[in-house]
Amino acid sequence: MRVGIPREIKSHEYRVGLTPGSVRELVHHGHQVVVETGAGEGIGCSDAAYRAAGAEILGTAAEVFATADLVVKVKEPQPAEFALLRENQILFTYLHLAPDPAQTEALVKSGCVAIAYETVTDSLGRLPLLAPMSEVAGRMSIQVGAHCLEKEQGGSGVLLGGVPGVAPAKVVVLGGGVVGGNATRMAVGLGARVVVLDRSLARLAQIDELLLNTVETAFATLDNIEHHVLEADLLIGAVLVPGASAPRLVSRPMVAAMRKGSVLVDVAIDQGGCFATSKPTTHANPTFVDEGVVHYCVTNMPGAVARTSAFALNNATLPFVLALADKGLVRALTEDPHFRAGLNVHHGRVTHPAVARDLGYAFTAPESAFSD
Repeated sequence: MRVGIPREIKSHEYRVGLTPGSVRELVHHGHQVVVETGAGEGIGCSDAAYRAAGAEILGTAAEVFATADLVVKVKEPQPAEFALLRENQILFTYLHLAPDPAQTEALVKSGCVAIAYETVTDSLGRLPLLAPMSEVAGRMSIQVGAHCLEKEQGGSGVLLGGVPGVAPAKVVVLGGGVVGGNATRMAVGLGARVVVLDRSLARLAQIDELLLNTVETAFATLDNIEHHVLEADLLIGAVLVPGASAPRLVSRPMVAAMRKGSVLVDVAIDQGGCFATSKPTTHANPTFVDEGVVHYCVTNMPGAVARTSAFALNNATLPFVLALADKGLVRALTEDPHFRAGLNVHHGRVTHPAVARDLGYAFTAPESAFSD
């Protein structure tokens, strides 16, 4: 199979779909790999390193898309890339389609096969290709939140861990999954007072046991959410409904009632955000102030630590890329129902139930799509 890696063009996105080590594995399996020149520069991987791994370097993204049967990216295709997609081509990347009707329409019209990292599952119902970036984003949320609390960033001037005689900041984490768990660990490590809210008592018990009673846990009722949000110095949005738009857990009146200079970090922004006041931002302009509260809503947070993120992502995605290349689309997805859960668009039809529901498309089961 011919596998293509274009350079990412989203604002301040430096990650790359495949590292030279991953390319070497594909070439070893007998596949052809083409890489757009400069695709790996942001993580310190030169064109020479890709050539040494067996890849061919092409001058433009258009050449990569035109050559490749399988395009491996990190972020969703940007408008300039929509026209480069073609019928029957396989696109394997993060998509986050539910809050993005324009991208969904473009993928449907292209006739391509779009597989989303974020909806691939495993035997335990986890999201193995989302998890590495969720770990990064969870840890980063505390790092960027602490920075945004600084006075010159528009924050209230609160030090996350406090000092002797001065109370630490209160960090409230909405969601105890991979993002929330990693955010909690970081906040505890910096000495903050931390509250985690989730609807799973089992997950709250795990967090409590893992962190040895250093955090407060609360069941995520409306009353509990409102109570803790209004007291938060730093609020982390870490909720996820796989494939679907994120639930709006914090209303505008709640945000307006928070202390001025408090900070919201909406890690759920890729799926539309979980705060009513959220809107997507970029690394170039990461924050805005609404209702007197600083909002950080960057849609590709892990791109800020691109080298760590790219290698972590490749560790997770490479087996699936190899499965597609070695077995072909139908066999790879037919043999593995968890991989099949990643199929979002197939030849003009929406094949993920949450995306179809949220955007008003007819749903086609992946099994039916393959049998036509």
